[in-house]
Amino acid sequence: MTDTREQFHPENHPNDHFLLTTVVGSYKKPKWLDRARELLEDEDASFDEDDWEEATDDASRLITEEHERTGMDVICDGEMRRNEMVEYFAHLIEGYEFNGRVKVWGHNYFDKPSVVEEVEYGEEWLVDEFEFTDSVSERPVKVPITGPYTLANWSFNEVYDDEEQLAYDLADLVNEEIDRLVDAGAKYIQIDEPALATTPDDHAIVGACLDRIVDDIPEDVRVGLHVCYGDYSRIYPEMLDYPVDEYDLELCNGNYEQLDVFTEHEFTKDLALGVVDAHVAEVEPVEEIKENIVKGFEVVPPERLTVSPDCGLKLLPREVAYGKMENMVQAAREVEEELDAGEIDVGLAAPTSD
Repeated sequence: MTDTREQFHPENHPNDHFLLTTVVGSYKKPKWLDRARELLEDEDASFDEDDWEEATDDASRLITEEHERTGMDVICDGEMRRNEMVEYFAHLIEGYEFNGRVKVWGHNYFDKPSVVEEVEYGEEWLVDEFEFTDSVSERPVKVPITGPYTLANWSFNEVYDDEEQLAYDLADLVNEEIDRLVDAGAKYIQIDEPALATTPDDHAIVGACLDRIVDDIPEDVRVGLHVCYGDYSRIYPEMLDYPVDEYDLELCNGNYEQLDVFTEHEFTKDLALGVVDAHVAEVEPVEEIKENIVKGFEVVPPERLTVSPDCGLKLLPREVAYGKMENMVQAAREVEEELDAGEIDVGLAAPTSD
């Protein structure tokens, strides 16, 4: 397997060991951007698409710089141009329509789209977002993109015989978009499939979708898969067969109770370990995060560990989200120093399956 990680190793990195640090994707939007969206949707307001583009550019620049200040190795713009991980893409894919919000849990509502015609690729989804973020960033940029299985599973299907065929058609569209992103210079793609762990019996469908997606992606492009929530034991070790370089997993929120799942069979890919909790509005101390990072060495050695939050941070206050990222990076650098000094026993507990 091609090493896609080394290209993100900074030339001036202070330590011999290197723990890649990054984010999952979403981030709290500035309040003025939410107000700008309201103005855009207000027919009586003199606020047009050009104004909206300027506002989203400003927000993207602001959050990109905020991510960079934490010292992270790979950043993104916090998905400032996106409203929701399915709704955003459904608006851009031909064949979808919206019929109103539905209640999903508690007092939360989701503008769940319906597939009313066979899906087709329309306008580009993320190329402009990537190109702008890349132009204002001094660090490599990751591109999160919602995966086809989640796009299918979180939609009403009114056309296809089954959800599986819808997911495969959507996978072809995701493949087309990623081809365009790669042509634009993207080197780190993260496919988000939160629906996988909640419907694990369909893991073979997700694998077939990923085969379609990465079919023609160059070997030097890093592909990660983000899976949150759920019972990982129902998809592991089968998920190791997926054609991705890295698995980004939410384990901190569950106090790492599922960590043992990944030591029963050798973890053969890179692990992006969630080391701060995206659901708790308190900044974890550096020492606590360091302890979480070291837990990852029970699954993979340092050269295959990525350090990240559990999930997107959009539900947290910005100052809390920033504090989590800043402490996360400091913790990673301190763990690197201790690895260099031989003060940490990696203790890789990953026996082979035989």
